[in-house]
Amino acid sequence: MNKLKILPVILISINSFLWAQEGKLKKAKTNIDNFAFVEAISSYSELVKKGYNSKDIFSNLGNAHYLNANYKEAANWYGKLLKLNTTDIDAEYLYRYAQSLKSIEKYSESDSWMQKFNKAKADDTRALKFNKNKDYLEQIKITSGRYQIENLKINSKASDFSPSFYKNDLLVFSSARDSGIAKKNIHAWNDKPFLNLFKTDKQSNGNLKEPVKFSKKINKKTHESSPTFSKDGNTIYFTRNNSSNGNFSRDKKGISRLKVYTSTYKNGVWGNIRELPFNSNDYSVAHPTLNSDGTKLYFASDMPGSIGASDIYVVDIKKNGKFGTPQNLGDKINTEGNETFPFITDSNILYFASNGHPGLGGLDMFAAEMSNTVDSPVINLGEPINSNKDDFSLIIDETSKSGYFASNRKGGKGDDDIYSFLELKPIVFNCSNTIQGIVKDIENGNTLSNAIIKLINDKNEEFTVISNESGHFKIDLKCGNKFNTAHVSLEKYEYSTINFNVLPKESQKLIEVLLSKVKEEAPLNSDLFHLLNLNPIYFETNSSYIKKISYKELDKIVTYLKDNKAIRVDVRSHTDSRGSDKYNLWLSNKRAKQTMDYIISKGIDKGRLTGKGYGESQILNNCSNSVKCSEEDHQINRRSEFIVVE
Repeated sequence: MNKLKILPVILISINSFLWAQEGKLKKAKTNIDNFAFVEAISSYSELVKKGYNSKDIFSNLGNAHYLNANYKEAANWYGKLLKLNTTDIDAEYLYRYAQSLKSIEKYSESDSWMQKFNKAKADDTRALKFNKNKDYLEQIKITSGRYQIENLKINSKASDFSPSFYKNDLLVFSSARDSGIAKKNIHAWNDKPFLNLFKTDKQSNGNLKEPVKFSKKINKKTHESSPTFSKDGNTIYFTRNNSSNGNFSRDKKGISRLKVYTSTYKNGVWGNIRELPFNSNDYSVAHPTLNSDGTKLYFASDMPGSIGASDIYVVDIKKNGKFGTPQNLGDKINTEGNETFPFITDSNILYFASNGHPGLGGLDMFAAEMSNTVDSPVINLGEPINSNKDDFSLIIDETSKSGYFASNRKGGKGDDDIYSFLELKPIVFNCSNTIQGIVKDIENGNTLSNAIIKLINDKNEEFTVISNESGHFKIDLKCGNKFNTAHVSLEKYEYSTINFNVLPKESQKLIEVLLSKVKEEAPLNSDLFHLLNLNPIYFETNSSYIKKISYKELDKIVTYLKDNKAIRVDVRSHTDSRGSDKYNLWLSNKRAKQTMDYIISKGIDKGRLTGKGYGESQILNNCSNSVKCSEEDHQINRRSEFIVVE
């Protein structure tokens, strides 16, 4: 066959292939931009199989899975992204990768990436909170075990979440359980049906009845979710996608923003459905909750002025029904991550979901006391409320100590399931506790009195106590104080620091503080052997070789010389009178040299050492030649000296 004729066909095929792949890349990017994540995942995955790999492909695949709470796949693609080692990867991917690793319970690896995120964005509130709570897993263990949970029988194979109390025993919640027959009712974000509001009531046996749709007036061809009701049950606030005449509506960027709507119940019908005035086509407002007297509305939003992707706000509801100006709850509650699904109790405790505060993975549930926003800590509710997956939309009846929340954890019936819970032990936000400790000498374990213990919390407030005659100390403090350092000082002892938190009383342990004596610089002509309380330096019989048992004694000399670099030492070796004078002098010189060589081998400059053997010339008792003496008396003369000469 003529090669010139086949060439154009090959070129056309190559160009067609390239155009096809470029088209797929463009389509995948368009799907990402339009939040059509399921289609984007399919397009990008096909390209990866054909050998394509790039920062954009890996980051978009990671994002598509991350925003659909598929954290295992998100971790896979973010991991590939960060292995590219390019310098222009946004630090946010370090955080998302760390969060994804948490959700597959790789906590050590997650913490390592959080350290990298901390270096990249040290001023990020998520980095700051992690840096102050590196022992967050231990703290979560302390707050765990307070709840008994149960998966509701009314859950479907679809998504069920965002429960709300309504008129005594009624429960209203969001569900995608009966939509999705027609293609137009499938959401491109996650390929799941649109949400509607459902209601259920308790039967005489306490079980919930089969749910039914809440109201045709409120449920439209959009997402409806996260309802909250006034005390009389005649006013509802709920979340809905931006819509036009009840139909799904997008902005110029192709995004359908979330808005909060309200409706009133009159003559057996929900009507007068209207948007709240601070909604916008340019940002989302969602997940409302009312305080006990209906004067404040809490909600989540990414409106201008937000710290992160979603912040919690509060707005006053005036007597005339108008609204004040929404106020951001600040960086104690909000982070650069997502804070969402608020619920405010009658006692003014705010429960909310967050992936910005240190947690177990995905969204965790937290609580904060809103009447004391200055001193009250933000508390992770711990297990079993929280898991390594998304846990959110918690509500609680403080009278019965029972409530509901949603989670997509393993073992559920659907994508998100609603769980009931019973609070077995209340959260302690502010309590006083007695910190007790004891100060001891690290070498001999003796207790030490008059030690000064100065505690400094994360607000730079100081608390000082002194150990008593038995070495004990105690101080009354507020639970929740985070102590970065405790400074301990005592005359003739090394200055020391310790780290600990003030924990609930049942969890607090006795703190043991161990102090080391200051190693005083030896006076001129003093013998380090006596100063350091050394055991005798032993050699092999009739040999200059040091016995291994004496290595640790010589190591004490080495440590002292390293700590006191200005000191020079003369090593002097002595024998008893047994044996000839000439032999004893030779042997002692060899032993002095072996001793010096060992010390030098441990890193001491040979210029700091001199040495000499004295044989039997400096007997300390009357055990000279021809005098009968006991072995103990001879031992006194067989000695090593380490005399400070400078």
